[in-house]
Amino acid sequence: MLALLARRLILSIPTLAGVLAVVFLLLYVAPGDPVQAMVGERADTATITRLRAELRLDDPLPVQFTNYVGHILTGDLGRSYITGRPIVDDIAERFPRTLLLAGAAMLLATISGITIGVLAAIRPNGWFDRLALAATYLGISFPVYWIGLLLIVLFAVTLRWLPASGFGRLEYLVLPALALGSRSIAYLARVTRGAMREVLSADFVRTARAKGLAEGTVIVRHALRNALMPVVTVIGLDFGAYLTGSILTETIFSWPGIGRYVVMAISRRDLPAVQGSVLFLSLVFVTVNLITDVAYRKVDPRVG
Repeated sequence: MLALLARRLILSIPTLAGVLAVVFLLLYVAPGDPVQAMVGERADTATITRLRAELRLDDPLPVQFTNYVGHILTGDLGRSYITGRPIVDDIAERFPRTLLLAGAAMLLATISGITIGVLAAIRPNGWFDRLALAATYLGISFPVYWIGLLLIVLFAVTLRWLPASGFGRLEYLVLPALALGSRSIAYLARVTRGAMREVLSADFVRTARAKGLAEGTVIVRHALRNALMPVVTVIGLDFGAYLTGSILTETIFSWPGIGRYVVMAISRRDLPAVQGSVLFLSLVFVTVNLITDVAYRKVDPRVG
């Protein structure tokens, strides 16, 4: 296990370094002036020149990159051009909200997707199996932002059961979690169904049934346990994507997480905020993948 963790950690270093370099270069070649975004259109030339000098934006690009990497290695992600706050403080304030949304969406998707997949696999080609397949096709095909808008129209505008946006009590979490987890529900259901159908035809399942074990025991303890490998893969990848890519969902529902923070930083040309957030999210994604690898080993010790 320690050797596995060491290999994964070593392989993650070039990934994070590449993300750091690409994000830094893309932001500096993108159109727009961060100083102009800070001071507005009516600022005089002297003010703009002074701010560029203070922020060291007039330094050559290699010098700026070297300075930035030096700050990163000391744990300093810089300060926001717009708010003046340390990026670390902004991330610490907003990431728990994204984690809450991602965790709720993944929990909903895992329970719903696995349950639908198992029930569909038990009676293949039955009415529930056909209905589940049709529903999963739709769930995979529809984009998250479109599902989010439909949920708002139905449950917030028409039925008025839930708030359309915002952050606060539990009811504010329901619609964004359902919208974010909708695709994973569909995909987990299909993956679970396929894996369960393959496992249910295996010899060890027939042997368990021949021994007189209860059908629920055969399904849960024998079949489902051996069908979990592809399911764990989907859960790990999707949860990492939720933590790092819930930008559309957070924007639609005005959820004050790190995804919405990145959108606001990009629109304002807040370079330190974008760079720090993307680097942090890359680290989160690598960490989730590492945890997924450990889960592989727990499910199947043969994984190396």
